[in-house]
Amino acid sequence: MLVAAAVCPCPPLLVPEVATGAAPELDAVRAACADAVGLLAAARPDRLYVVGPAADGAGGVFPAGATGSFAGFGVDLSVRLGDGPAGDRPLPVPLAVGAWLLDRARWAGAPVEGLGVGERTPAEACADTGRGLAASADRVALLVMGDGSACRTVKAPGYLDERAAGFDAEAVRALGAADASALLALDARLAHELKASGRAPWQVLAGAAEGAGLAGRLLHEDDPYGVEYAVAAWS
Repeated sequence: MLVAAAVCPCPPLLVPEVATGAAPELDAVRAACADAVGLLAAARPDRLYVVGPAADGAGGVFPAGATGSFAGFGVDLSVRLGDGPAGDRPLPVPLAVGAWLLDRARWAGAPVEGLGVGERTPAEACADTGRGLAASADRVALLVMGDGSACRTVKAPGYLDERAAGFDAEAVRALGAADASALLALDARLAHELKASGRAPWQVLAGAAEGAGLAGRLLHEDDPYGVEYAVAAWS
């Protein structure tokens, strides 16, 4: 059963070495993520899954010990997801950011596994995946990585889309309220058009949370660089 979840954004800029001079701009997001991961540890799970978006063909399961790198961003920094032998496939960047958050928190609370979810995965398939994760151990926790829309301003990666504010408002409300039904109702096509990478991972969370009776709390919300970042904790 799902006993706790942390929802965090996944920009590589969360890693100070990647952000370099812009690092202080995301200090509040990092602090909120640290708080959310701390709440996961307090739930004392038997197993932790890091769930995040993945490009087509790059998703699936990443066992403990899988490694990721930020070399693509000009930084000689690698991370490892929990303890175990290095896997054959590198972690997708969102999962690498999750691994960095866990390393920063010195995670030692439970075995860790990663799951990359295709950004076009239908809602019901995401929910089914979440149900399977929740049923995999008596006490399961999720670290869910993903951003809201990337179309909040004219300088955003996806330029300005007037639909972004409404989409993000509903997603953030649902994340803060642990409203699984509302998360499952998010429109996958609209999310794709708005470059909202969190939609599929959030819907995995929604499936995992069914029947768990968790309460949610929004820890942080902001849209620097025209991208919506939300941090929430479910317990």
